[in-house]
Amino acid sequence: MEAKCVEKYINNYVIVTIFILLGILLPVVALTVGRLLRPHKPNEEKKTTYESGNEPVGEGQVRFNVRYYLFALMFVIFDVETVFLYPWAVAYKQLGLFVLVEMAIFTGLLLIGLLYAWKKKVLKWNSI
Repeated sequence: MEAKCVEKYINNYVIVTIFILLGILLPVVALTVGRLLRPHKPNEEKKTTYESGNEPVGEGQVRFNVRYYLFALMFVIFDVETVFLYPWAVAYKQLGLFVLVEMAIFTGLLLIGLLYAWKKKVLKWNSI
């Protein structure tokens, strides 16, 4: 009886090891084969900024205001909040009071973050 348990236990490790090896080996083989089969003929024209025939005008890097990124982060935060709130609202009757309290804490933390962003004037949009 004990030998079967040990054998089953070892079989689980063998399966996990096989998946780890495949997870490492398959991307390495695919990238290596792709590197060997691709055409590789660099020249000066291909090394320019644009291959469309147009000469580059101005700088290659443009500085953006950090507010664009802050707006994007705020959008992602509250978009993710709705992703969490929707399934909770659908299954509310089965989940009970404990999950209501957990969701109130979650929403409260997000509200604190929103108030902090509002206080720091992150949500104020200026053209500068």
